Formats: sequence, structure tokens, C-alpha cells
Amino acid sequence: MTAATTLLVDGANVVGSRPTGWWRDRAGAGADLVARLRAATTAGTLAPPVVLVLEGSARAGAPEGEAGGVAVVHAPGSGDDTLVGWTETTPGPVTLVSADRQLRERCRARGASAVGPGWLLARLGPPDPGTGR
Repeated sequence: MTAATTLLVDGANVVGSRPTGWWRDRAGAGADLVARLRAATTAGTLAPPVVLVLEGSARAGAPEGEAGGVAVVHAPGSGDDTLVGWTETTPGPVTLVSADRQLRERCRARGASAVGPGWLLARLGPPDPGTGR
């Protein structure tokens, strides 16, 4: 039996990939992404496990912990360093979701594969009409 692929999400990069005004409410944007990821795992659109790394003020949008197949992790410093650390310590295959070329290369050097934010956003469905996120 092989381990399931862990989907490792660079929250800042995914949220920042669309000009939705997220910068005015980083915590709200983080909370919206968590809710959308959990809805997608519940609906079967995404297979768990999903690990979402939040950094900076976005951490205020969701507490750390696992629910609904999605684990929220707060980066204590650099989100990139936290993501690379997860690729090093996660058993089984890891797929990083980020458009950050340097981060993708750092994670690939540790055996991870990578996809862009568009891949994930297509699976999450349309944004909330009230927030645009």
C-alpha cells in the first residue's frame, strides 16, 4: 500500500495569484482559502491530506490544526522555509502548490512535485461573489 500524496499549499502564493483585494484583509483571505479547501475535500474534489501553510497576518484567519482533511500550519517565520521543511519530513509523495519558481525548485530538490495556483483554484470552483476570493 502506498502513501497518499500530500498536497502542500503555499497559502500566500495561492491567495496572491488573483487581484481580489486580499491585501486589505489577509486574515479573511486565509480563512476563505481554508474554507474552500475543506469544502473541496468534503466534496471529493481534492483528496486529503492537504496541508495549508499560512504566514504573517493571514495566520489570524484560521487556527492551526486539522479538520476536514485539511491541516492548517502557521509559519513561524518564512512561509517558504516552512514549506520546504514539510517536503523534507512528510512521508510519501508531496505535491507543492505554488507559482514561486525558487520555492518550487527547493521543494523539487527534496523530491516533491509542483503545480501552479491555477491548478488548485480550478478545483476549488468559483470564488465567493461577496469577497471575490
